[in-house]
Amino acid sequence: MGTVVLTMKASVIEMVLDVPQINCDVKAGKIINPEFIVKCPAGCQDPKYHVYGTDVYASYSSVCGAAVHSGVLDNSGGKILVRKVAGQSGYKGSYSNGVQSLSLPRWRESFIVSESKPQKGVTYPSALTYSSSKSPAGKAGETTKAYERPSVPGTTSQPVTLTQVLAVTTAEASHTTLPKPSPSAASTTSSPRPQPVGHRSREMGETDFWKPGSVLLDAGFVPKEELSTQSLEPVSLGDPNCKVDLSFLIDGSSSIGKRRFRIQKQFLADIAQALDIGPAGPLMGVVQYGDNPATHFNLRTHTNSRDLKTAIEKITQRGGLANAGRAISFVTKNFFSKANGNRGGSPNVAVVLVDGWPTDKVEEASRLARESGINIFFITIEGAVENEKQYVLEPNFVNKAVCRTNGFYSFHVQSWFGLHKTLQPLVKRVCDTERLACSKTCLNSADIGFVIDGSSSVGTGNFRTVLQFVANLSKEFEISDTDTRVGAVQYTYEQRLEFGFDKYSSKADVLNAIKRVGYWSGGTSTGAAINYALEQLFQKSKPNKRKLMILITDGRSYDDIRIPALAAHLKGVITYAVGVAWAAQEELEVIATHPARDHSFFADDFDNLYQYVPRIIRNICTEFNSQPRN
Repeated sequence: MGTVVLTMKASVIEMVLDVPQINCDVKAGKIINPEFIVKCPAGCQDPKYHVYGTDVYASYSSVCGAAVHSGVLDNSGGKILVRKVAGQSGYKGSYSNGVQSLSLPRWRESFIVSESKPQKGVTYPSALTYSSSKSPAGKAGETTKAYERPSVPGTTSQPVTLTQVLAVTTAEASHTTLPKPSPSAASTTSSPRPQPVGHRSREMGETDFWKPGSVLLDAGFVPKEELSTQSLEPVSLGDPNCKVDLSFLIDGSSSIGKRRFRIQKQFLADIAQALDIGPAGPLMGVVQYGDNPATHFNLRTHTNSRDLKTAIEKITQRGGLANAGRAISFVTKNFFSKANGNRGGSPNVAVVLVDGWPTDKVEEASRLARESGINIFFITIEGAVENEKQYVLEPNFVNKAVCRTNGFYSFHVQSWFGLHKTLQPLVKRVCDTERLACSKTCLNSADIGFVIDGSSSVGTGNFRTVLQFVANLSKEFEISDTDTRVGAVQYTYEQRLEFGFDKYSSKADVLNAIKRVGYWSGGTSTGAAINYALEQLFQKSKPNKRKLMILITDGRSYDDIRIPALAAHLKGVITYAVGVAWAAQEELEVIATHPARDHSFFADDFDNLYQYVPRIIRNICTEFNSQPRN
């Protein structure tokens, strides 16, 4: 198949006035350019434009369809940035933003889509190069040129080949400047810090270090296809089956010694290799703790295993005490932030390595970390023997720290020379996102059904106040099709489903839907409304979701509420009853889950409803966090 090269004008994105336009059916594999900005038309949400994969898409996908699926565009179209990347061993289909993407086995080329924001120093074409003789966007009489490098003042731009452009792009994408060690992070070889009382200080005499094995990755086959594109330099985007955000908290205390610290670094480097680090898979940062913790690099510093291993080798020991509790608190407050590369939708995992035992308490810091959605793993090496246990500040500290006390989150290693044996089990566990229980928090793991009184006594103005109260509560939750979902029922004598749990998958869409709810007016049959909500909302709740019903009413019910309320409790629906003005307090207490004092609220006026938002959220989270950890 012949290749036609269309005109390309390489220029900085800010200076590009003409962005190429493509149709919805154009597949990424048809376009040879390794990185480009295009404009998509409206209507690409149509299922006839096939998309393969999630986040990382096979090049056999519709470019614009993938943009809608990823959420970068909506169905009205617009400009996007597309970057070609290496083929994947598999692509997982999913439903997102109105587009059902399909699964696909190995494919030789992929692409990712992002907003069309300029990247400094990156050049983009003003016309595209297609792999067939008939270009979807080509114009008759258009001339062909080789790629040109961007002009630099004082130089003459020379034409270069496509292969050269790809090589330059790959090199630029993989280059990362390594941070210099902090001057305060002095090696303990030059100025060892005082040892804590009762903490061991010893060097190992053994010299038979193991040789870490290389991790072999299956490159996969290259299937035949009607499209013909230039081969790309393989740049791994990471293992998509292990999309987690990882923080390793390494022990840099003086008691660990130089040799054990080197073993710890080698273990970290082997972990980085085994995980296959990349933006579509796991990302990893390292915090070292001694007297105080310090971040060596965060989640966005190094986005491939090679650069990460190089950076790990440059880490120097800090010395001091082994204040792991302080380190966990530091990670909770600082590490997993958007600025540090936290991706939001990926589980947060903190792996704490401890030589012996910590010199401070970890229980309270770990509790706060768990409530923040961080899955804490502990690896203890050479724990306290019988005559050393008197020095352990916090007995049973591992079970007080880890996400769950069922053994899944903890490893104990008798000797530092056995640390490497935990590598594969640890990798398997941190990548098993279905079992990372602490990823579920009070704000991201519920199906919340609002049951709203629309009776005549409420009135139009007060009804809008109730809707604002519902919106204010909804804003507090992390809403998506995999996190918290929201539905709503309005009732008078009758009931109607305003929207179900599966209708909207973003907070913005839910809030807009709440605004659009129209006031009904009529009687007050609260018992019938509870039954209706159980059938129309909660019967479709996901098994792994907490079921929360928040009922708002301004008066006494015309029908019986006791049997419907009992049915809700027996079905595991946690019910909060919020009464206003003429609502009957005794009915609220019957509707509410036990204890009623934590689940029923009364406001004497609609304008005071907003005051109860923090209390309701606090009670929801307190109840969630009090669940047993076994």
